[in-house]
Amino acid sequence: MTDRIRDYLRARRDLGLDEGPVMVLDLDVVRDNFSKFARALPDTRVFYAVKANPAPEVLRLLAELGSCFDTASVAEMEMVLATGATAERISYGNTIKKRRDIVRALRLGVRLFAVDCEVEADKILAATAEAGVETADVQVFCRILCDGAGADWPLSRKFGCEPEMAVNVLEHAHRLGLQAYGVSFHVGSQQANTEAWDGALASASEIFRECALRGIGLSMVNLGGGFPTKYLKQVPGVETYGDSIFRALTKHFGNRIPETIIEPGRGMVGNAGVIEAEVVLVSKKSEAEDEVRWVYLDIGKFGGLAETMDESIRYAIRTDHDEDRMAPCVVAGPTCDSVDVLYEKNPYPLPVSLSIGDKVLIEGTGAYTTTYSAVAFNGFPPLEQIVI
Repeated sequence: MTDRIRDYLRARRDLGLDEGPVMVLDLDVVRDNFSKFARALPDTRVFYAVKANPAPEVLRLLAELGSCFDTASVAEMEMVLATGATAERISYGNTIKKRRDIVRALRLGVRLFAVDCEVEADKILAATAEAGVETADVQVFCRILCDGAGADWPLSRKFGCEPEMAVNVLEHAHRLGLQAYGVSFHVGSQQANTEAWDGALASASEIFRECALRGIGLSMVNLGGGFPTKYLKQVPGVETYGDSIFRALTKHFGNRIPETIIEPGRGMVGNAGVIEAEVVLVSKKSEAEDEVRWVYLDIGKFGGLAETMDESIRYAIRTDHDEDRMAPCVVAGPTCDSVDVLYEKNPYPLPVSLSIGDKVLIEGTGAYTTTYSAVAFNGFPPLEQIVI
């Protein structure tokens, strides 16, 4: 919570504009985060993961600071290009792409593409012919699977292939005339283990060696995202991650360290945003004296807090009554859907004096909130975002 956010929310309340939940994001925090990433890994290009928060103000700031961009769709590419950033600063990082979207990306000038199987490389080859682009100008990197141990939100096997398979995928792309450029991986979202990159880099270096034996010179390792933001628990600083990653690069690549890319999303914008929400109802399900209270907010899973699924992300919730006695509560959202419960397996401590109409502040919500609330489920409007 910055003073700028606190002052804005106070002014908003004074004007009577606080009728629904709002996420306020402070661009000064984003600017500071970008500087920390740039200092921690000075020889690494930053590709901001647009999906984390594609607010035009965020994209414009990062473009001005020199960031590149990891995109998952043509729509995200167009948002980036609208800032004035050039297509050379865009990666199409989604391994699941329609051929017509690849054609559109190529026509926009994008030349960097992720794959994790041979048929995706075939799709890119066909798209180059349709777009009238030289095949050799297109750079392809192969994503490999990573176990995600130590992450609050380990990723599934949806993206990536086994490292042994990646060599064949890259060789296939090379034989098609595409530029076999490198390897990528993701160590899991909200990764608290600063050493998590070591094993993935060991696999990447082996892929580099095997490709070299086949006459293919790879150039780049995409280190992915996973850099955390602070929720309830303290997390290591970006500098600690930078030191650990550099040690692992030196360990596995020696003095021939490849070009590197990072894709921070949550780590770039997560701590820049705070959601102000309202208590709609406080109740019990039984007359029992020790029955936990249910606290219903005017925001829930469908309003932007989707990452509370399985209680993977536990946000810091602040109130004006935090000096009072605390008691465990079940926290739920307002929609008419039984899965819209945020914290029940591990009830959340909230003040016993919390009551209907009170405001709560949900911290660390600058990433993956406004984008997850794009549909007005049950008629509740998408989460409003104010960028200051």
